[in-house]
Amino acid sequence: MTENRVLFDYDRAARTSVPEAVFCQSKSREVIYSLMEEFSQADAPAILFTRLSEEVFSSCPAEVSRHYSFDSLARIAFCKKLDQEHQGSVAVVSAGTADGFVTWEAARTLEFMNIPFQVFEDCGVAGLWRLESKIEEINRHRIIIAVAGMEAALGSVLAGLTSRPIIGVPTSVGYGVCDGGKTALNSLLACCSPGLSVVNIDNGFGAACTAAKTLSSFGC
Repeated sequence: MTENRVLFDYDRAARTSVPEAVFCQSKSREVIYSLMEEFSQADAPAILFTRLSEEVFSSCPAEVSRHYSFDSLARIAFCKKLDQEHQGSVAVVSAGTADGFVTWEAARTLEFMNIPFQVFEDCGVAGLWRLESKIEEINRHRIIIAVAGMEAALGSVLAGLTSRPIIGVPTSVGYGVCDGGKTALNSLLACCSPGLSVVNIDNGFGAACTAAKTLSSFGC
């Protein structure tokens, strides 16, 4: 029988400013529940559980799950936030509500890291007025996370409208040639507007961590 061993990197936050997280997808329920119990203890460090399905969480023993704040759309759970403060804030802008599972993964990760944020949903360029009506408010934040599927035009348009650094997150939302997010990824990578960086498909967690490191680097 194969033994599931998890060797936690407890010093990662000190080295990188971002703590280790538990990626729950593909892990057994036994391993997930064991870790959730371990990190629900009062003296345990703050740990984020990502890609945690509602089905798995709802089957967790109640005496453990009751300690956790869980978001079924974001598939995020945590007991406590990081004990840190940031002066800067992040705007999380999505093209459509269909991108919500990535949008809120980014937002809830920022919440866990105790970073102020504001979510602007349904700002896709098919109705450009929606983005235009929010751009002044979006520009009040230090960093922008742009979440979009299809051809991910939101990232390119935002990069041409703001002086803020933008983190583009392609999503797997879209028909046919959207190819599970590859078209959105290639579109963001081919963006002609400077000042846009890109993370992997559906990687809201990675975008939030990039924003956190950027704020930390500038003492924000």
